[in-house]
Amino acid sequence: MESSKDKAAREKIEFAKDQVIGTIAETMDLYGVTPAAGRLYATMYFEDKMNLDEMLEEVGMTKASMSTSVRKLQNIGFVKRLFTRGSRKHTYTAEKNFFNTFMSFYCQQWEREASMNLDAVHIAEKELAKIINDPSIAEEIKAEAEEYYEMLNESKVYYHWLRKLAASIRTGEIFEFLPKENDES
Repeated sequence: MESSKDKAAREKIEFAKDQVIGTIAETMDLYGVTPAAGRLYATMYFEDKMNLDEMLEEVGMTKASMSTSVRKLQNIGFVKRLFTRGSRKHTYTAEKNFFNTFMSFYCQQWEREASMNLDAVHIAEKELAKIINDPSIAEEIKAEAEEYYEMLNESKVYYHWLRKLAASIRTGEIFEFLPKENDES
């Protein structure tokens, strides 16, 4: 039988967990997920592993919503599916290293932004160069095309820098300039 001090301590542990779970759920919009998916991730963060039935019981989401949330969390690298020999139930674990979740998600987003925009800039520059180099086009229109061409050329500096930033985070090189510190509160 649990003593009253043990019961009070257990209540304080649950209160502490609830504080963190609530805050993570609120801030998960930064990663493009719903508060419900954030609550699911935060709940899993405190567990070693969970199957879908345990998640349903703990979080109280509908099965469809939970399934969608787990899939989204897997896609962004916050949750991994575990293989459990002899079990038919899918078991999942949350990524507990916040550096890994940050790096995985934001590097993927930044690389996507850089690639898509550089591709668009490349296509646009080709079209603008045709206008700039065509002697039959009015000088006023050529000047406008040159202005846009220069703007696009300058934007490439940012996209190349963004790629370098993502690469430095993926390799850990960023930590040479901005070290992880354990003693900050």
